[in-house]
Amino acid sequence: MGYVRLLRRRRVLALWGAQALSVFGDRLYAMAIMWIAWEQSGAAAMGWVAVAESVPYIVMGTLGRRIMDRFASLRALAVVDAVRVVLVALLPWAWGAFGTPGMLALAAALGLAGAVFDPNLGALVPDLVRSEEVQAVNGLMDLTGRIARVAGPGAAGALLAFLPQAALFWLDAATFAVSAVVLAVLGRRVLPVAAEALASAEAGRLRALALVRAHPATGAAIAVHGAGIFAQAVAMAMPALLASRLDAGAGAYGLVLAATGAGALAGNVVAGNVRLLSRPPVTYCLLWALSGLLLAVTGSAGNMPMLLAISAASGALAPFLGITLQTHLSAFPSAARRRLMSVDLTVIRAAGTASMLIVPVVAASSPTAGFWVGGMATVAVATAGAGAAWWWTRERRALPVTEAVPVLSRD
Repeated sequence: MGYVRLLRRRRVLALWGAQALSVFGDRLYAMAIMWIAWEQSGAAAMGWVAVAESVPYIVMGTLGRRIMDRFASLRALAVVDAVRVVLVALLPWAWGAFGTPGMLALAAALGLAGAVFDPNLGALVPDLVRSEEVQAVNGLMDLTGRIARVAGPGAAGALLAFLPQAALFWLDAATFAVSAVVLAVLGRRVLPVAAEALASAEAGRLRALALVRAHPATGAAIAVHGAGIFAQAVAMAMPALLASRLDAGAGAYGLVLAATGAGALAGNVVAGNVRLLSRPPVTYCLLWALSGLLLAVTGSAGNMPMLLAISAASGALAPFLGITLQTHLSAFPSAARRRLMSVDLTVIRAAGTASMLIVPVVAASSPTAGFWVGGMATVAVATAGAGAAWWWTRERRALPVTEAVPVLSRD
């Protein structure tokens, strides 16, 4: 019911609808660019595309603090989406004219735009609702990605049966155009939000390291997030696990993906509305420990029904992870919130890029062992993170998360 109440408000409905469409378009884009890369230059090109899109997140989160602050409003984000319209629409032309280098250059530019857009939007969304509705609105925004992961690949396959590959890029460009218009309109009507987000440079220039030192439990949660993303790359070896352990093929892999997606959709409805436990960093780390345990058990699934049940459980847990951390970070003031969300994106992009280059290749040679090692490593790191987060919050249970946020006037 929390989602329904929020969607009755025009501002939330407009933003959610535009972002749902945009994320759906992104899934079409991702499938199209990876397919072109593989078709024209092989698997290595697919890896380079992933790296080209991820490196800007790492650079921006590390060195781009001033640039991030300049786009901390809905109207500024509308400009970013307008730029993405042009970049996505140019991708087919860049590939035809310049080949792989042209495609990688535009992929990197799109990654840079995403690195600016994602943490800023995540930091602005909580200001559109009352404090008691932040968890629900985070769940609602999380739902866009869950739906797109289920519907995107199927829609792309259906569209490619009738349209050329370039049409997927044009459709994605159209979704960015819709998002740009919605953000521009909302930006004019929600001036207080933009004004707060664009608080003076002196108030907004927060050092990420200083924030993490002031809130070590939050830092532990972000570190566990990165470790979990690194280990979860072992799931890319699922086809090898199916073939070696269950003598199953592509159809079984599709069922596993469907079970995971269905579990994620069901889990999102609960995670966005159920009351979260106190001390979110501790809860978040413990959830990652449970996720690691499920990953390990996946490697020993003895039959297809068991594997599907584990996959559904893993999918259902994923929204609890995302919504718990987003809701915790949303409790910070807007400038600190934006900085911490940027740090989190930097950490998981760095971890994801490194893991994609290492983990699947290693795990494919021994899938069962790979799942167990990845899962138990996640359990160990997450348990340690939960213990550290509990220790750091044991004497501050009654303090609001906004206390002790350092505000630095100079770099």
